[in-house]
Amino acid sequence: MDASTRDALLDERALSKLRWRCRRGLLENDLFIEKFFARHASGLTVRQAEALGVLMDLSDNDLLDLLLGRKPPEGELARDDVTHVLGMLRAARQPI
Repeated sequence: MDASTRDALLDERALSKLRWRCRRGLLENDLFIEKFFARHASGLTVRQAEALGVLMDLSDNDLLDLLLGRKPPEGELARDDVTHVLGMLRAARQPI
């Protein structure tokens, strides 16, 4: 996929699929994700959706540790796009 395609905004169908994929077992994670979508859904790019997908591959406890800053992103998670989306998720808990 070329850079211009990855920087395109998500269409409604892709956004709906992403929301479904982001459903979690821990309420705490769901709260972060719900606020993230409330704040960023209309401007999410394909690249950001891919990075969010990498985070959603984590177990609930590992994801929560990252969201709360208990551990830093390491390995594949240390990519710029993933750390950017992680920052967006963390910032979503701040009041608008």
